[in-house]
Amino acid sequence: MSTIDPIMAIGAADGRYRTKAQTLAPVTSEFGLMRFRVQVECEWFLFLSEIPGIVEFPELSADAQAYVRSIVSDFGTEHAAAIKAFESTTNHDVKAVEYFVKSRLSERTDLQALREWVHFCCTSEDINNTAYALMVKQAKDEVLLPLMDQLIAELGTLAERHADLGMLSRTHGQTASPTTLGKELKNVAARLLRQRQQMAAVEILGKFNGAVGNFNAHVSAYPELDWPALSSEFVHRLGLTCNLWTTQIEPHDYLAELFHALMRFNQVVLDFDRDIWAYIAIEYFTQRKVEGETGSSTMPHKVNPIDFENSEGNLGIANALLEHMAAKLPVSRWQRDLSDSTVLRNIGTAFAHCVIAYQATAKGLTRLEVNESAIRADLDRSWEVLAEPVQTVMRKYAMAEPYEKLKAATRGQQLDEALFNEVLHTLDLPDAALSELRSLRPENYLGVAAALARRPLDDFS
Repeated sequence: MSTIDPIMAIGAADGRYRTKAQTLAPVTSEFGLMRFRVQVECEWFLFLSEIPGIVEFPELSADAQAYVRSIVSDFGTEHAAAIKAFESTTNHDVKAVEYFVKSRLSERTDLQALREWVHFCCTSEDINNTAYALMVKQAKDEVLLPLMDQLIAELGTLAERHADLGMLSRTHGQTASPTTLGKELKNVAARLLRQRQQMAAVEILGKFNGAVGNFNAHVSAYPELDWPALSSEFVHRLGLTCNLWTTQIEPHDYLAELFHALMRFNQVVLDFDRDIWAYIAIEYFTQRKVEGETGSSTMPHKVNPIDFENSEGNLGIANALLEHMAAKLPVSRWQRDLSDSTVLRNIGTAFAHCVIAYQATAKGLTRLEVNESAIRADLDRSWEVLAEPVQTVMRKYAMAEPYEKLKAATRGQQLDEALFNEVLHTLDLPDAALSELRSLRPENYLGVAAALARRPLDDFS
């Protein structure tokens, strides 16, 4: 199989961003799909040989079993090319896999006579749906979840590091009660963890029940066997959860569940990317300069937040694909139509854009420097945020119209320390209340933000 120069690739995931998404290549490419199909065909062949009720299929020797499994473990690009050669004649990708496995069995005299047990009672979709399930499972477990966990962990570390750094909140873009930088980062980590856990918990389903899900061919050959039980045992052996109630296809509902959870994770990352972009714009963060990099082709001074922008763009593409697949795949006319086939082939592309985005966000985080002086100065310019605790303490002491008085004194105004103290003395506060409020400053009006920033993410009590 020829290797295409990435610069000639049609899609960015296989072209410009190939190095960032290459861990998915052996899993979600057509090569990966072929290998998973071969795995299912070989495992079904071995499984049939172990069923006592199928006396016509003798039990295989340990050496023969090892050879069959080696067809999968040794699968390489030359074998994928052989499958493509079969497909050029069959014009059917799964039948080509069947012929390939039979050709490999024919290389051994003790297996040649048994080769017609390959694909026994199977519809192509039995092979296809389990192969895609294995693909999604491996991509989720070995590529997506580790990158998600890395991003969550990095945000958690930053949250603890900056747990005490007071920061002005902005609700509706206006000054609001202070928080800490660490608490805001921990908010994102907690949101991501929830969606990560929901995606990880989605059961990966598979079906292996024949042409329309009724084991018709199976029963015609061996009516005495409990085929639903055997099917369930086989699917579980593959590491999947068996779905016994299907048409010709496994209905893909679990894929929609997984894609929706992944989309929600992506939306949280996208929300974070945009917030960080804005915080960079108001100089809460600066970015480390990388020697040799160009920020603008005409403005030499610029260091642009390109990693967060790159992540945002790739997340948009990923979610567009995931949304379409989640809406389309569970819909199939009557017992089966083929419109899902071409859509399923884009799973790897959607996953690739997720991977590219997560790496971009993580890279952007490594280049950030917290501009503590700007954050503190912004907070110190905004003493009006203390109107909230003042009117709250006034309520405590049963003073009349506390909210209204503070509204009249502060709404639409920016207060400094001196003006704030003037407002305090115009309110005729009881001595006890005045004593409580004099020590207030924006940087210490933080509630339990610092404690929440340090609280473990698995503590939801």
